Amino acid sequence: MNLDFSREDMAFRDEVRRFLDETLTDDLREAAMTQTAIFAEFEPTMRWHRILHEKGWIAPSWPKEHGGTGWTIPQRYIFNKEMTEAYAPKPLPNGLGMVGPVIIKFGTPEQQRQYLPKILSGDDYWAQGYSEPGAGSDLSSLRTKAVSDGDHYIINGSKIWTTYAQYAQRMFCLVRTSDTGKQQQGISFLLFDMDLPGIKVEPIITLGGDHEVNQVFFDDVRVPKSGRIGEENMGWTYAKYLLEWERGAAAWSPRLIADLKHLRHIARQENANGRRLADDPAFAARADDIEVELMALEMIELRIMSVLSKGGSPGPEASMIKTRGSEAMQRLTTLTMEATAYYAAPFTIHDLRGHNHVPIGPSYAPPAAPHYFNARAGSIYAGTNEVQRDIMAKLVLGL
Repeated sequence: MNLDFSREDMAFRDEVRRFLDETLTDDLREAAMTQTAIFAEFEPTMRWHRILHEKGWIAPSWPKEHGGTGWTIPQRYIFNKEMTEAYAPKPLPNGLGMVGPVIIKFGTPEQQRQYLPKILSGDDYWAQGYSEPGAGSDLSSLRTKAVSDGDHYIINGSKIWTTYAQYAQRMFCLVRTSDTGKQQQGISFLLFDMDLPGIKVEPIITLGGDHEVNQVFFDDVRVPKSGRIGEENMGWTYAKYLLEWERGAAAWSPRLIADLKHLRHIARQENANGRRLADDPAFAARADDIEVELMALEMIELRIMSVLSKGGSPGPEASMIKTRGSEAMQRLTTLTMEATAYYAAPFTIHDLRGHNHVPIGPSYAPPAAPHYFNARAGSIYAGTNEVQRDIMAKLVLGL
């Protein structure tokens, strides 16, 4: 396994850096630096999406014939790393990294022509209709039902934790089309417009004050069967394909390494018992422990990159990345909260752009608490870490 980058890769890295220096504006950088949820705010994120699309760099993982870049696996990793270290808003993954690859692999030519160009351009944002109030980690127990009615399905039920559904033009959704046999065998994968009659989006405001997620209700919604991916009742196969890439294709370490660097900056500003927090041995030891964890995580990601470059798939290592990455994020946000100390305590609007509120404490203080609260969800979304450990125990350890 060769983890070294080639001379061509280093030249590509320099090209990416020049592009970011010339194109990434201060307000876009600030949007990423101050984000407290899993993604930056919708408007600046989509503005950056369109800049990347104009450059031809919006879909590094897609095949070139569908609008991808044709980059190698190491180039994709370098691009993601440089984007993160420069604090560029991360493009929203629902279209590019989730439903897009499913449509490319399993969709009909008509579906590919209809949906893929608008995912690339940013004209369509896709919501993910997976989790339900009674079916989160046990996704196979979902109850949102789709009843056949000629050329349509009639959908009733609800989905929850639906990220940025308030902005979505379309949804990819798992629905139950059969109650016979195993639970996984009665699920279908549907694509449909969010403006269909009977769809209602209700906001969920998180502890951090973000409107990131929603609950979506379906009341006799008529969805054309032409929007079904693949065969009826085979949606679990397509969902597993999507989840494997959702868990394993994303690199956690670049953003967490950047956040750790920011934490060390905070520690140089804050005092503890009459000296800089950065000089406190107990704090330094905890920060060093996280750094070691992130080094190990980066090596796992590089190993997966090596496997992908040979035509493989993330496999059970995807569960390892998701588990280690989310738990490192939680440890890091906890330590950041402690470093910010009482400045993190007041309830405040963490995003001060467009407001005339006087910030409480230094500029790094307002995002600390919202980011901490939002990070608690990291060990739940994309499959809880307990489920990921079951996957690793079965597929890696053979238990």
